Amino acid sequence: MSIHATVDTTEADKKGRDFLGSYLETLSMVERLHRLLLDVIKDEFERLGLLDINSVQALLLFNIGDNEVTAGELKSRGYYQGSNVSYNLKKLVEAGYMHHHRCEIDRRAVRVRLTERGREIRSIVTDLFERHAGGMSGHDVIGEVGLQNINTVLRRVERYWTDQIRYIY
Repeated sequence: MSIHATVDTTEADKKGRDFLGSYLETLSMVERLHRLLLDVIKDEFERLGLLDINSVQALLLFNIGDNEVTAGELKSRGYYQGSNVSYNLKKLVEAGYMHHHRCEIDRRAVRVRLTERGREIRSIVTDLFERHAGGMSGHDVIGEVGLQNINTVLRRVERYWTDQIRYIY
């Protein structure tokens, strides 16, 4: 009996270590993919000679799109992942990519939206993403079902992490 119990525990331990290894690999991949996405955007803007905007700011403009939002909403809606949102908003306003105005109801809040120049940047990023989507699909890198499966799994991980944060307090 004790031999079987030892074998079962060892197999369970191995499965747990294997799962942890896969989980850590996934975390690393998600982080690398995000950084690589920013590099891809940066390279596109350098190729076009657009040097007054960085990839984080361009992605922010892409994500805002036609919406008008406050700085606080940028993170809660998932438009922005960084901690220095105020800095990037200030730079985008100064460079003429965004309009900003005080909220009528809450004068402390500032609402932002894209200018025509900001919409041009968004269009460049959109074109880049469309080219890449076509390239991946055309070269059989990944198909629609594969992307749907990845998105389903990533949403589950997002939900799990969100629940972990909520239940801490």
